[in-house]
Amino acid sequence: MVVSFVESCVSTQDELIGAVRNGAINPPFALVAKVQTNGVGSRGNEWESKEGNLYFSFCVDENSLPSDLKPASASIYFAALMSEYLKSCGSKLWLKWPNDFYLGDKKIGGVITTKIKNVYICGIGINLKNSPSFANVLDIETSPQNIVNGFIQYLNLGFSWKQIFSKYLIEFDKSKVFDAHIGGEPVSLKNAILLEDGSIMINNKKVYSLR
Repeated sequence: MVVSFVESCVSTQDELIGAVRNGAINPPFALVAKVQTNGVGSRGNEWESKEGNLYFSFCVDENSLPSDLKPASASIYFAALMSEYLKSCGSKLWLKWPNDFYLGDKKIGGVITTKIKNVYICGIGINLKNSPSFANVLDIETSPQNIVNGFIQYLNLGFSWKQIFSKYLIEFDKSKVFDAHIGGEPVSLKNAILLEDGSIMINNKKVYSLR
C-alpha cells in the first residue's frame, strides 16, 4: 500500500473520497495528516484535530478483503483490526459498538467507512497526545507512522470476518452499559443482542453500524 504523509489537510477521509471518485487515486492507498482542519467524526460531527494525534484514511478494493466480509460489517472489521494491533502493543483499549475506540469509559477515537462502487474508504482517528475534556488518549507511547505501518501489516494478514468477529463478540458486553445513537436519539444498549454480521437486535429492530 502506498502511504502519503502530509502536514495538513481538510479531512483525510473527504480528500480520499474525492480522489477515488475522480480517479486520481487507485487502491490500495493511504493518506495520513499531522493536522486536519475539518475532520469528520460520528454522526457528521467535526472531529477535534490537534497535532500529535492520528488522522488516517485508506482505500482498498473489496476483492482484496476476506470473502466472508459483508459491506455492512466493514467498519467493524477495520476498527477491530486496529484494536487488535494496538492491543498487541500493550494497549488496554476496547471497541464499543459499533466501531469506537474506548479506554475505560472514555472514547479515544473511532472509524468511519464509505463504499464507492468496489472500493472501501476508511477513516481512522485516534487521540494519541490530545483530547477534549470528555475523552481520553491512547495509553501507550507510539507514533502515527508506527500505528499506520502496524495496521497495514495486520490488514495484509487477511484475517477472516469470522476470526475478527469472534474476538469482537467477547468484548460486546462492555458496550451494554452505554448508549448508541440510533435514528438520531441515544438508545441504551443494555438489552442489545449482537448478530453475526455485526449488527444488533434492539427493541425488536435490527440496527447496523451507521458509519
